[in-house]
Amino acid sequence: MKQHQKPKLLAPKPVRRSRPLFVFLPGMDGTGTLLHQQLDGLDTEFDVRCLAIPEDDLTGWDDLVAQVLTLIRQEQQLHPRPLYLCGESFGGCLALKLAGSAPQLFDRLILINAASSFARLPWLKWGSLLSSWLPTPLYQWSATGLVPFLIEPSRVRLTERHALLSAMQSVSPRSAAWRLSLLRDFDLQQIPLKRLHQPTLVIAGGCDKLLPSVEEARRLVKLLPSAHLRVLPASGHACLLEAETNLYRILDWEGFVPQAMLQRA
Repeated sequence: MKQHQKPKLLAPKPVRRSRPLFVFLPGMDGTGTLLHQQLDGLDTEFDVRCLAIPEDDLTGWDDLVAQVLTLIRQEQQLHPRPLYLCGESFGGCLALKLAGSAPQLFDRLILINAASSFARLPWLKWGSLLSSWLPTPLYQWSATGLVPFLIEPSRVRLTERHALLSAMQSVSPRSAAWRLSLLRDFDLQQIPLKRLHQPTLVIAGGCDKLLPSVEEARRLVKLLPSAHLRVLPASGHACLLEAETNLYRILDWEGFVPQAMLQRA
C-alpha cells in the first residue's frame, strides 16, 4: 500500500541558517521548482526554502495550513531568525491563510499575482469544474493550451516555458481539479486581515491574461494594514519566469532586503 506523502520544504541552495529564512509557496503546480530563475539573487541575502506539495495531494485548506505551519515552525526551532513568507498565485492564497493563522510568526509578507480573485471569475469557476472530468492525456494537452495565458511570451525563454509546462503536467488531473476547488472556496472575508501588521509587498503583473492581478492587488493593499503595491507593467501571471524580472532587486527597491532595512532604520 502506497504511503501518503505530505508537503515538504526543500532547500534549492546550500542551507545558511545565519540568514533570514525565505519561504516560497508555489502556484498551482505545487512543485516549488519554478523559483529557479530568482535563486541566485535571493541566495545573496536569504536562506531559501520552497514548498513542494505532492502531485496527487488532496488536502483541504485547514490541514494544508496546519502542515505547512508545522514545517515552518520546525525550521525556526532549529535556528530562530527573521521570516519572509512569499506566495505566488495559489501560493499567495496559502500565504494569506498562513499569516492569518499565525500572524506573529512572519516578519514580512510578499504576495505575487495572488489568486484570491479566482472565485469571482465565472469563466474560471466553470472551467475548473470541467477539469475534474478530463482523462490524463487530455488534461496534459489542456495544460499546453493554458501556457499562453500564464506567460508574456516575449519575456519568457523557451527553456522556462518547457519548465512551466513540465511542472504543470506533473500534477495529477484529480489533484489539479482539487486545487482549483480550493481556489473556488477561498474567501478573503474568512481571514483576519486586520491582524496582519507586518510589512507586506503586493506584486502584480500588468499584462496578466489569467487573472485581474492589478485590480486584485489594489484590493489587497486596501485590506492589509501595512501593504504596498508594486506593479510590473509588462509582466504576465508567471512573472518569476521572466528574464527581465528580478525578485531580489524588487525587494531591495522596496526596502525588503535585510541590508536595505538596516540602512533605512
